[in-house]
Formats: sequence, C-alpha cells, structure tokens
Amino acid sequence: MPTPSVQLAPSFQQQDVQFHRAFGIVREAIEKRAFPGASIAVTIDGRLLVWKAIGRFTYDPESPSVSPTTIYDLASLSKAIATTTMAMILVERGALRLDDQVGQYLPQFVVDKDVRRKEVTIRMLLAHSSGLPAYEKLFLHAVTRDELVAGTMQAPLVADPGTVTEYSDLGFILLGELLSKVADESLDRFSDREIFDPLGMAGARFVPPPQWATQIPPTEDDINFRHRIIQGEVNDENSSVMGGISGHAGVFGSALDVATFAHCVLNGGSPIVKAETIAMFTRRETTPTKTSRALGWDTPSAPSQSGKLFGPRSYGHLGFTGTSLWCDPDRKLSVTLLTNRTWPDRSSQEIKRVRPIIHDAILEAIGEQ
Repeated sequence: MPTPSVQLAPSFQQQDVQFHRAFGIVREAIEKRAFPGASIAVTIDGRLLVWKAIGRFTYDPESPSVSPTTIYDLASLSKAIATTTMAMILVERGALRLDDQVGQYLPQFVVDKDVRRKEVTIRMLLAHSSGLPAYEKLFLHAVTRDELVAGTMQAPLVADPGTVTEYSDLGFILLGELLSKVADESLDRFSDREIFDPLGMAGARFVPPPQWATQIPPTEDDINFRHRIIQGEVNDENSSVMGGISGHAGVFGSALDVATFAHCVLNGGSPIVKAETIAMFTRRETTPTKTSRALGWDTPSAPSQSGKLFGPRSYGHLGFTGTSLWCDPDRKLSVTLLTNRTWPDRSSQEIKRVRPIIHDAILEAIGEQ
C-alpha cells in the first residue's frame, strides 16, 4: 500500500479524549450494523484533528481491522474530487465554458428527435438540472464501455432542461466523457497528473492495483450481476462495465487522501486551481428554484446528511458505498467519513440516520476552536 503524504499538521494526539462521544456513536453504529468499519479524518485550518479508524472490513470477528490508511471505494465522491475538479481546471484554462451546450462536444447526445437536448449545458450536468434521469441499469444491456456510453447518450430526458433538480449519475457519466474529449486524455490519467499526484494523495486513483485488493474493504457480495464479492474493484455496476473509469464513480482513496483534497479546496486551491474557481463551483446555484446543488457539489438543506452545525456556505458530497465529505469554508473545516455500509448487501439504510449525528458530535467537540 502507498505511504501517505501528509500536508496537514498532525494534531490528533488528544482525539480519543476530545472526540470520545463521536467515536462512541460510530462504535454503536457498527454494533447496529450500519457499517462494519469506518475511517474518519477531520481537518481545521491546516491541522489534522482526527485520523481514526474503528471496526473491521466485515462483520466477521476474524476480518482485518480498519486502519487510518485503509483505502475505500469512494463511489460518488468521485464526482466532486475527480470529475468536478477536472471541469474546474479546464474552465480555468479556457478549454471549457460552463454554458456551452453539451451537443457541441458530444454530437451523439443531440441526434435524438427530442429538440430539448440541444438546450442541455455543461452547467446543467454539473448542477444536476439537465433533465436526465437519476439512474438507469444500463449494465443489464451494455457489455462494453462504448455500449454503456451509447446507452447514456440515448437516455430520454424526463424533464425540461434547467427546470428540475434530479441528482443524475447519467449526467456525470456524460460529463466525464465530455471532459475526456476536451482534454484529449482519459479521466484517470488526467486526475493522476493534475489532482492526485500534485496533492500527494498517495492512495487515490481509479482502478487500484490488483495487489491492493485484499487490503481494501469489500463493498458487497454481488449475487445478482457479477456473482462475486466486490473487493478492490468499483461497486457501481455501470462504472464496472466502463472498466472502473467513469465520471460518476470509480475513485478509491483513504480518509487522509480525501482530507488532503479538502484542505486544498478550503485553502485557496493551490497548486491545482484558483480560489475564485472554487468559490464559483461551490456556491449554490440559483436555478432551478429551491435547488441545494452547487456545481458538482451539494450544500446543506434541512434535513441534511451534514447534520445541523455546518455553516451556510458549506458544501459536500455523499457516496453510495457509505462515504462522505463535508467542508465549511468559513471555519476551514472538513469532515471525511468513509465506510462500506453496502456490505454484505445494500439493504441497510441506517447510515442515513447515524451520519448527521456523527457530524454534529464532531462539530460540537470542536466548538469554537
């Protein structure tokens, strides 16, 4: 496994005392089978206040213990960390404009007779207001990456573009393909060179090496599609058909990797993007009305998975496998919580109850620090 590169000042010597209540909530959640284990990182103003692992890879008492460097399937955190950041970089370089039409870059998307497709912009893909459906089981019919992308291109709109917010994996699959075309480089290679490597995110990457697999917690015993335990490979079936490299899912990383990324965006974006670009992307959109979405990010809206104590300018993202990142720019604060709540299957929704409680306990422990 890679050796983490720590840009954050270690300040977690007293974490077991300061955050004992939050850690107790995590242990109770494990007992209630919300997830078998968790890795947590909390940063504030460049200091790493929490770097803690609790629980095991699975519910088997002989299963390996989670460590602070354990790498997880980040699921839809990929949307924020990789795809959205790639969009930020390309916008800064003048290679992309947010209000360009998707059809300018992906002509296959507008071949359909539905003329509304010509109205869909890159901004709408980022803000989940394109009119595309939330999700389709394209993997049931697509055998290859090209077939799955073609199926995404042909997915019918379920709303007029720009009128409804509908969190859409399909929109981010398209966005990933569009950005790769603009950059003339695959999403994984671009992310390695422009995001992960410059920030020292040693364990962050699409498609982890096979030798890492046994050291990554399994996400699911997939009895319906792949008919095997999913460990060290992407959980999302559509991304799996795409080879684990897609705009909506596929990135793996440790809590420290995610916290290092959060530290970057909370402290001006250097060396990968400018502060004004981060501000533009993390500010809540004004349309559609009452949307909670920023560009590639979400913002708290009651009730929020971020809990009750993150500030009004906060932003974050969740991942289906049980991962999350929330950032408060006014306090330069971030909370990363990584789990494999989908083990052994996807039935438990207990994390939705416990995650905001964990966040509140962490922020209460920090207080006015």
